[in-house]
Amino acid sequence: MAKVAILGFGTVGSGVLEVIRTNASSISRRVGQEVSVKYICDIRDFSGHPDEKLFVKEIDTVLRDEEVQVVVETIGGLNPAYFYVKSALESGKHVATSNKELVAVHGAELLALAKDKGVCFLFEASVGGGMPMIAPLRDSLAANVVQELYGIINGTTNFMLTEMAEKGCNFDEALHHAQELGYAETRDPSADVDGIDAQRKICILSSLILGREIHPENVPVRGIRGIAPEDFKALAACQSTVKLIARFSCRDDVLSPDISVEPMAVPKESPLAGVNDVYNAAMIRCDMLGDVMFYGKGAGKLPTASAVVADVMDVLVKQHAASEGLMWRACEPLEQGTYFCTEEKSDWYMRGRGASAPQGMREIWREGERFAGIVRGISRTQWDDFCEKAEKNGFCVENTMRLLAK
Repeated sequence: MAKVAILGFGTVGSGVLEVIRTNASSISRRVGQEVSVKYICDIRDFSGHPDEKLFVKEIDTVLRDEEVQVVVETIGGLNPAYFYVKSALESGKHVATSNKELVAVHGAELLALAKDKGVCFLFEASVGGGMPMIAPLRDSLAANVVQELYGIINGTTNFMLTEMAEKGCNFDEALHHAQELGYAETRDPSADVDGIDAQRKICILSSLILGREIHPENVPVRGIRGIAPEDFKALAACQSTVKLIARFSCRDDVLSPDISVEPMAVPKESPLAGVNDVYNAAMIRCDMLGDVMFYGKGAGKLPTASAVVADVMDVLVKQHAASEGLMWRACEPLEQGTYFCTEEKSDWYMRGRGASAPQGMREIWREGERFAGIVRGISRTQWDDFCEKAEKNGFCVENTMRLLAK
């Protein structure tokens, strides 16, 4: 019988226990042995809980027990998760985690440590929740060069944007509804709404694709706080909607990838335009296969937990071979600047107030002195100049976005 320890008994941690128990027969058949949870490590008091006997408060109890083969980390954040995961690897235990901040910041170090100790560090759930992304990139697409990856990889903001598009509510109303349903943090939702969660995820994917560490601080990010109902009204005129898009592109120079997270105007004909609520989707363009799309729930207790348990099963079947192909080398952050191509030509959207629309912008929507329009085929540098000139000429710019190429 394989023994597992769960660190952190919140939403995902409790989901891991539920998945292992609910699908026990299927899991044991696939793994070739029974899988059970021996410990749940959490500093809180769970007296009276039906599984009270499983709870421990000291990580050393887990680390010293040689029966524990796999440690599941679902605490989140860096402290104490980093120390616990590092200690587990050093103790010769495999680790599966859903912690995207941990992987984005310390992934290179922990992967190297796992390899040195002959164990695995797996993190499928850290990027797509229940939607597989890591394993397909590592295995199914291994013979391809990934030229571009872009998509919706944060379920909370996608739910909010869906609410705004379908119900006409504003940002605050959409956030409140997301918090009521448990999709957004009630105390501090900034990691989701400011794009930080998606930034960490695209860093993990980019690091895996390139084989070298991409630091979050070098990836430009803009969240959805500036999105208003008027943006959806205006973009409907040109058959588009708004999505928070994480994007990686690297066609010619692997040393200068184009990586970003930002709200974008997405044409209705794009498959991403129809991805709503808490669902995630990602488009991957490969040199040999061409285009492939992944779609699934990017948030929620059981979808995320199922991805964590899949990693546990992978480890138990393949042992240290489960980490083959999962590696990127550590690199120092860029001293200045970001991984963003300022000279790539794009179409741009602008919304604002003024006596008239800025010269050179094709008007698509107007209410009194409020305008929205499109400017075609200019670079980021040229767009910044265009916006600055519009402001100098008395136009108050309220929001801008790139248009996702068709």
